[in-house]
Amino acid sequence: MRRLAFALICAVGALCGLSSAGFARSPAPQPQAPAQTFDPFAALFGGGSFAPQTSDGRPQAVAIPREVVAFDARYAPGTVIIATNERRLYYTLGHGQAIRYGVGVGRPGFEWAGTRYVSHKREWPDWTPPAQMLRRRPDLPRHMVGGLANPLGARAMYLSGTLYRIHGSNEPWTIGQAVSSGCIRMTNDDVVDLYNRVRVGTRVVVTR
Repeated sequence: MRRLAFALICAVGALCGLSSAGFARSPAPQPQAPAQTFDPFAALFGGGSFAPQTSDGRPQAVAIPREVVAFDARYAPGTVIIATNERRLYYTLGHGQAIRYGVGVGRPGFEWAGTRYVSHKREWPDWTPPAQMLRRRPDLPRHMVGGLANPLGARAMYLSGTLYRIHGSNEPWTIGQAVSSGCIRMTNDDVVDLYNRVRVGTRVVVTR
């Protein structure tokens, strides 16, 4: 019996040793990198291939801060200067300072430059796409009443002699991009701030 018991103990020990050796040779599991989701909006609007997303799957807007900066003193206080190459709008304060805002500008083929004036202003404006836009995009509605879903956003300032406006946007991820048909887009917060400063007749200088 003692010999049998000793033989059983040796057999169990050998099996445990083999199991331990097997575990030692098994590679440790490696942490997996989190999966990235392709973001079509980022590619469409000139961003990277991936972008942080909101809970409903849209790209997360990256705020461009509104701030007071040093600016060319030759412009009279109250002038609006839109630097399309910078994708920034400046509202001059005088004494060599201006408020700088991030804006969206015309996409390739829709860039423009010149001096215009604010001909009129609207809060929560209606939108009627012009005939030229409807020819390019016949899927667009013929008219939209103002509101949160309206692409002109919370405010609009219409530029004399053109079909263009400085307006808000319900697509904040396009601010800082060249995506429009020539209009100047701002976040709704920024366009309300500018709207309250600008008067009908304000000079608007658009540079390239």
